[in-house]
Amino acid sequence: MSTALIHLAELGFAWPGQPELLDIPSFTLEPGQSLFLKGPSGSGKTTLLGLLGGVQKPQRGSIKLLGQDLSQLSAGARDRFRVDHTGYIFQQFNLLPFLSVRENVELPCHFSKLRASRASARHGSVGAACQRLLGHLGLDQPQFLKRRAGDLSIGQQQRVAAARALIGQPELVIADEPTSALDSDAREAFLQLLFAECQAAGASLLFVSHDQSLAGLFDRSLALAELNRASRAPEI
Repeated sequence: MSTALIHLAELGFAWPGQPELLDIPSFTLEPGQSLFLKGPSGSGKTTLLGLLGGVQKPQRGSIKLLGQDLSQLSAGARDRFRVDHTGYIFQQFNLLPFLSVRENVELPCHFSKLRASRASARHGSVGAACQRLLGHLGLDQPQFLKRRAGDLSIGQQQRVAAARALIGQPELVIADEPTSALDSDAREAFLQLLFAECQAAGASLLFVSHDQSLAGLFDRSLALAELNRASRAPEI
């Protein structure tokens, strides 16, 4: 039996009325591994991330996370499975601007009893887990926890989004171009923090970017075109 965290086999996906966008014969991500996936705009990377999260279903093939084939679950079950086992850091961070920093970070634990129980078991409470994560990311000042997310700088929003993704120890953290707004020094500093937090939580990291200069920091590096036969098909 495979021990891979993610296993894709003969995965195919096309949007209605469009040619096949993804044709991935095989892909695996191991537990605790960090992977840099290079994917330019239009390459299907956003669609692939949606499939990994169970937002979309493939037309063919299987997509397994922790041994569970997501295509065999109902939409509601896929949503629950995603929030239990996957943390996301989005390119635009997607924080709720009217909520406080603390409320944003703790949000996954309100939707996932599993992540709430993990956070409490490890740190004593969800609130303590929130403070610990923000402390490791350099944002543990008491007054900061009460600030509205909409009042934060880009760098602060980025670290709050990372804490939200990591709280409750999801097995998989997916980061979609989260460093695009940062300069090179800030990018590398943020990545080192992200690696350290993923390692502490035992999480695998799937990091999608077009910035090839970051690839050497990861355990593995792949271009989506290497995986996706559809991107190599000749145009008609």
